[in-house]
Amino acid sequence: MIARIRNPRDFWAGLIYIAIGVGAVVLAQDYKMGTAIRMGPGYFPVVLGGLLMAIGIISVGRSLVREGEPIGSFALKGLLLVVGGMLLTGFLFRKAGLVVALPLLIMITSYASIKFRWGASLALAAGLTAFCMLIFAYGLGLPLPVLGKWFGA
Repeated sequence: MIARIRNPRDFWAGLIYIAIGVGAVVLAQDYKMGTAIRMGPGYFPVVLGGLLMAIGIISVGRSLVREGEPIGSFALKGLLLVVGGMLLTGFLFRKAGLVVALPLLIMITSYASIKFRWGASLALAAGLTAFCMLIFAYGLGLPLPVLGKWFGA
């Protein structure tokens, strides 16, 4: 008896979770596991990968039992903006600093939404940048470049 997929969204989401979980476990194989009391560098990725695989298996199983909506159109614009924003942030972070890279990331990825509004996105960018500066750079003392090399820092 061949199972019929009744919920394509759950099915594909489950396969993605399984693939990411398998990837985490495979990549962590070169690290020492340790024990639950004394965890090694491979412990967390393997446990998290296992949990993701379990969630994926549950989701795939659910997709065979419960009815669901079909998958809509592919949002290529959103995908390109989110991935491009992340790549740009990675490139700019050391050179321009947190104050430039983070607001650009937020504005570019916000623009990927069909509910994009300039005012709300600018407020979010300003608030998150201030929050990240206060918490990570000043509060925790992490060596994040607030202003990068381009600005003489």
